[in-house]
Amino acid sequence: MTKRELAIIMAYTDVTTLTGDDLKYFYEYVSEVVGREIYTHEIAKAVSLYKNTIIKNDFAALCQSATND
Repeated sequence: MTKRELAIIMAYTDVTTLTGDDLKYFYEYVSEVVGREIYTHEIAKAVSLYKNTIIKNDFAALCQSATND
């Protein structure tokens, strides 16, 4: 599983999958969703705004691409 995939899971489920230096992948993903660089204080609102649209679709695509390996 990639760090980007973990960021998608974290955004959709609210389960912390990335910590420390790896949080940059979460910030990058949320910035990509919003369409611009975001700041720490904007994370919760951004995730809330896009959770039922873009983030949900990315999570569903991730689940559909799962393999048995």
